[in-house]
Amino acid sequence: MRNFPILNRQRIPRLMGIQFILCLFLFSSVEAQTAKNEQKPDLPVIGRWDITMEDGSKTIPSWLEVQKSGTHILIGRFTYAFGSARPITEVKPDGNKFRFSIPPQWEKGNRNMDFEFEVNDGKLTGSMVYTDGTTHHFTGVRAPLLTRTAEPVWGKPVKLFNGTDTKGWHTDGKNQWVVENGVLRSKHSGANLITDQKFTDFKLHIEFKYDKGSNSGVYLRGRYEVQIIDTKTGEPEPINNQFSAVYGFLPPNKMMAKDAGQWQSYDITLVGRLVTIVANGTMVICKQEIPGITGGAIDSKEGEPGPIFIQGDHGPIDYRNIVITPVK
Repeated sequence: MRNFPILNRQRIPRLMGIQFILCLFLFSSVEAQTAKNEQKPDLPVIGRWDITMEDGSKTIPSWLEVQKSGTHILIGRFTYAFGSARPITEVKPDGNKFRFSIPPQWEKGNRNMDFEFEVNDGKLTGSMVYTDGTTHHFTGVRAPLLTRTAEPVWGKPVKLFNGTDTKGWHTDGKNQWVVENGVLRSKHSGANLITDQKFTDFKLHIEFKYDKGSNSGVYLRGRYEVQIIDTKTGEPEPINNQFSAVYGFLPPNKMMAKDAGQWQSYDITLVGRLVTIVANGTMVICKQEIPGITGGAIDSKEGEPGPIFIQGDHGPIDYRNIVITPVK
């Protein structure tokens, strides 16, 4: 029988203490590494993305924002071809990929939208699948900050509408716009009207009149819609989709809408992503950041100049006195 050395009783507590400390150290190291491993995959995806989605022979401008909620959960927002930004309850890491879904209540025809994508070298690639099995592939790049380091120096005001015809404008479909007595009119739903010229930062004055229940909008750089809608008698809308809101993102701090059939005005200043909106003489949004493109945007190239376009596909609308003051 092998003889084992007899341990000194005074050494036992010391050894147990050392073992306990070693266990704590190892446990802490494993826990830290586990936390590191859990957090590492989400780092390249956090932020805002300008997305281009394929749809047959055309492309659909889209936008994605991913951010942390708490320690480990990723949430976000997604903008598609129409409607406001949809909330994303969770963006789920799956190996090297990420997944999320948009529930049916947000989509035409009650279709669920399922997304899968990955991020490599600062670029995003993935696909969206409808419940009917239709698949659309997309790519994305990080949205630019559009931060300005100096106050703008404004140029001379330019009349975008000459009061006589639609010279300097074009449509994205069959033209239904006419000019009558110095008023630019869309008497029924049809094409959107787009300036030939493109702009970066600017001040815009625009006057409009809508019928009861009608709806339009003015798109800044062709990407950010300032809502024009009969808030008083039309269907109820969320506050960030109502009159003078930046559609789906920024609500007005005060409702300044007049009754349908009256002339109204917006004075809008856009510098980088910061927008100020004066509705009927009252400031309702002051230097607020527009996070991304809104539904119906002309493209998702936020870093580039873009046109002014006015929406003509949501009912009758009249415009006049459209004047822009671009930055020098």
